[in-house]
Amino acid sequence: MASSAGPEIERLIQLLSRLPGLGPRSGRRAALLLLKRKDQLLRPLAEALAAAADRVAPCSVCGALDSCDPCTVCADPGRETGLLMVVEEVGSLWAMERSGVYRGRYHVLGGLLSALDGVGPDALRIDALVSRVAQGGVREVILGLPATVDGLTTAHYVSERLAAGGVPVTSLARGVPVGGELDWLDDGTIAQALRARR
Repeated sequence: MASSAGPEIERLIQLLSRLPGLGPRSGRRAALLLLKRKDQLLRPLAEALAAAADRVAPCSVCGALDSCDPCTVCADPGRETGLLMVVEEVGSLWAMERSGVYRGRYHVLGGLLSALDGVGPDALRIDALVSRVAQGGVREVILGLPATVDGLTTAHYVSERLAAGGVPVTSLARGVPVGGELDWLDDGTIAQALRARR
């Protein structure tokens, strides 16, 4: 950035630029907006960030982020305790919760297996998942992992680790999205949709 801005502004822009979806230009625009609207945006944002940094931590049961432990989902007595959905990150859990169709429990792995990135089984919460299922009470494990190479590799590994427990392991169906048109879909999606037809 040009030296026309002070170090505080430069640091704000640098930090904002690191956020997903933002680059240097978007970081500058966001910083300018925040600085122009200090009382309406900047100060409340700073307070919210400080509160989140102090209070939000991973749930000791499922790995989700929350300000209480166990998290709100794990503590909810209305949840179906026999269903356990395995997801990559907390964002996937939030997406499932937005849909409102799943009322079971979750287990957040904290990532996916990736040989290229050097992420092995020890870097993920797979052992905690196996222990959790071995404690009993789980009648089905649902793999809510992405249909990527790393996601499929992780799903295969998790399935193998859980095989000895005798609990059925299923995966979310993949295929034609609601409102999707066949001529816009890739061959892999069409093939998966045909295999998963009902």
